[in-house]
Amino acid sequence: MRHILLLPAFLLFAPSVALSQSTAAYPAATGADTARFADEIAEFLKSDRLNPPRAGGVVFVGSSSIRMWPHLAADFPGENVIQRGFGGSELSDVVYRAPQIVIPYKPRLIVLYAGDNDLAAGRTPEEILSRFESFVSLIHDTLPRTGIVFVSIKPSWSRVSLLDKMKQANDLVRHYIAGRRGLGYVDVFTPMLGADGKPRMDLLVADSLHMNEMGYSIWRRRLMPIVTSPAQSR
Repeated sequence: MRHILLLPAFLLFAPSVALSQSTAAYPAATGADTARFADEIAEFLKSDRLNPPRAGGVVFVGSSSIRMWPHLAADFPGENVIQRGFGGSELSDVVYRAPQIVIPYKPRLIVLYAGDNDLAAGRTPEEILSRFESFVSLIHDTLPRTGIVFVSIKPSWSRVSLLDKMKQANDLVRHYIAGRRGLGYVDVFTPMLGADGKPRMDLLVADSLHMNEMGYSIWRRRLMPIVTSPAQSR
């Protein structure tokens, strides 16, 4: 089984966008708490002012699995990696914050991990898909040549009761992505399961939710062919 949908070679970066771009036209943003994560976003913006990221890079955005990735830039040597994870975020939060911490960087590629917290908060797999569609529309309305990779929702012991919903959400997103230019899907769900179909504890830290370095090594191997693809514009 192939676990990676490769992005087409046309992916480049597109013109800039103002930080104040409205997300009102994108339904997923209406579910976001506009005050939540204000401190984290303020830190990102401060960092941007002090050391503006170069355009045409790879933005990793999403929840704590992105925020807690140790040595993310070092895992993809030679790449212009921008790490913008904020723990506890749902897809709606990523949509709402994208005009501040994604779009201004004019990335050639966006690696998105979100949806895990949405399901834990009682959202449905269909809502995950709708929120991802909003994210894609928001990005491609402004940056039509920027690639977007959805990293599948990962399994974990602390959320083992949500495994079926995770599978459903992943399948909905994967089918939506199939055949659409500029979108890619990376399956980390399957290799993070054991032979018994349960989450592998050896990939998780003590909280049974977040990953250790072994878990991240799986993500790195799965993402490397896309992030470093020579077909993509630098």
